[in-house]
Amino acid sequence: MALIIRQLAILSGALMLFVGSASAQKLYGPGVSDTEIKIGNIMPYSGPASAYGIIGKTMSAYFRMINDNGGINGRKINFISYDDGYSPPKAVEQARRLVESDEVLLVFAPLGTASNAAIQKYMNTMRVPQLFVLSGASRWGEPEHFPWTIGLQPNYRAEARVYATYILEQYPNAKIGILYQNDDFGRDYMAGLKDVLRDKYDRMVIASTPYETSTPTVDSLVVAIKTANPDIFLNIATSKFAAQAIKKIAELNWHPIHILTNISVSVGAVLRPAGLDNAKGILSAGFQMDVTDPQWDGQPGMQRFRTFMARYYPEADRSEGGPMVAFNASSALVEVLKRCGDNVTRENVMKVVTDLDFEIDTLVPGIRIKTSTTDFYPIEQFRMMRFTGEWWELFGPILDGHVER
Repeated sequence: MALIIRQLAILSGALMLFVGSASAQKLYGPGVSDTEIKIGNIMPYSGPASAYGIIGKTMSAYFRMINDNGGINGRKINFISYDDGYSPPKAVEQARRLVESDEVLLVFAPLGTASNAAIQKYMNTMRVPQLFVLSGASRWGEPEHFPWTIGLQPNYRAEARVYATYILEQYPNAKIGILYQNDDFGRDYMAGLKDVLRDKYDRMVIASTPYETSTPTVDSLVVAIKTANPDIFLNIATSKFAAQAIKKIAELNWHPIHILTNISVSVGAVLRPAGLDNAKGILSAGFQMDVTDPQWDGQPGMQRFRTFMARYYPEADRSEGGPMVAFNASSALVEVLKRCGDNVTRENVMKVVTDLDFEIDTLVPGIRIKTSTTDFYPIEQFRMMRFTGEWWELFGPILDGHVER
């Protein structure tokens, strides 16, 4: 009998060691348990950039789909998304709420240059990932200063370099007029143009006009730029103001070569309100599949996207580009969390995020998500595209907008 008791005790101890060992292999940060991962998000559901609110709504739908299919490594996503009204002070308030009250693992895809700039120091001081920022400002790729902040989309400076290169190749003697938002978003574009145009900048750029996000309309600014009579109009504006500029140019019966920033290429949110006929012929640069372009209809990625939208967000405007932005960003986050396995800590998230090299099948074929510990710009490639009046048509080769660091 004593022998049996001793054997049971040994077996029990071995079992406890096994359980303890298995348990020790699981490392969880704030907001993580065996069954849940809390993810925070900040989005302008109201205010001057409220058109981008559809991105947050699509993300919420995406994570419902993920949860319906068992979650990530058995853990369901608890997606907590707050409105900042595109206001930096409100963004700070919401970031503190997510980190200190909700205790999320990370803040995912917060949108807007000014809002993210306002929370960047706080996020890094708190050592909380500010992950896949939805803004192309170059400041999201400075690991030596902000190791907890990383963007996703190509940065604005790189995009501007692509436009400047295209202009020099196709229109080397052109005069350029620029409308730009007076913040880091607009200034990054200006820096990218100067990177390429160099000593030609002062000769080629004959009008350079900033606007504030608080202004009701940019109509008078467009009129002023037209007065300078440039050959090329660079529309470096967010959705509301980009649409106003497109519409005003048509009203003026002005026909410059019109280049539009990628963040305002949504057919539903920008071009349709501006008038599809008014937008015909506008140029931009793209890196993800355009939801309105029939050339992608047979692609598995687009079919997967449309199946998801039909089931989880059927009321969304099918011509808007925002849902595809959300789909790509959410797909990237899911890939990162899968790779974390059972080490779901803030530190390991950043370790995984800074060692990526993969494709998402709803990006333009050939464009990859790639990072390293010194390169925090996941996407740096584009193709030029032209609006046909119905959809964006890609042309030319893949262009690298890499910014020298």
